[in-house]
Amino acid sequence: MTPTPAAKGGPLHALIAHLRGFGKETRASVAIETAMILPILFWAFMASYGFFDAYRQRSVAEKAAFTIADMLSRETLEINNTYLDNTQELLGFLTRTTGPQLRVSVVRWDGSDQSYKIVWSEGRGGRGGLPEGPISDWDNRLPVMPDTDRLIVVETGVHFKPVFKIGIDEHDMESFVFSRPRFAPQLKWES
Repeated sequence: MTPTPAAKGGPLHALIAHLRGFGKETRASVAIETAMILPILFWAFMASYGFFDAYRQRSVAEKAAFTIADMLSRETLEINNTYLDNTQELLGFLTRTTGPQLRVSVVRWDGSDQSYKIVWSEGRGGRGGLPEGPISDWDNRLPVMPDTDRLIVVETGVHFKPVFKIGIDEHDMESFVFSRPRFAPQLKWES
């Protein structure tokens, strides 16, 4: 009489022998295989859609910020509160979000101080304007500029809420875009 696998090595050896036999088994039932694989396929589909949606929303938010910066760079007249309110509405329309945040700042380079300075700054959607004067925390974000040259800086924030809970939490997608004025030497605020 030959000893059983359980008698040779105990319960662990029996489990391993059973799993090896299960792996070599070629008979199957389609219903059981489907029941085992379907949840994994469904989760993979949801995860793919969720990650695609997050990357798509990020791309849309960046493109909207570039569109607004380009729009402001072509402006030859002074802008005012109504213009900025409508620009915030445009940001919401382009990103298909409600309550987007927007801040527009005009920055100049002061060659004598070797620093960037805020000329004017206005914000909407809970994002206030920056105080006029020198700024130091944008040194690594802005390009090298000639003395007294100006840039239009557009900062946006849109809220992203994932469709499925797959590991991506709700968060604000921030964009920081700058552009030079095209048809006028600077973008002016009405006041």
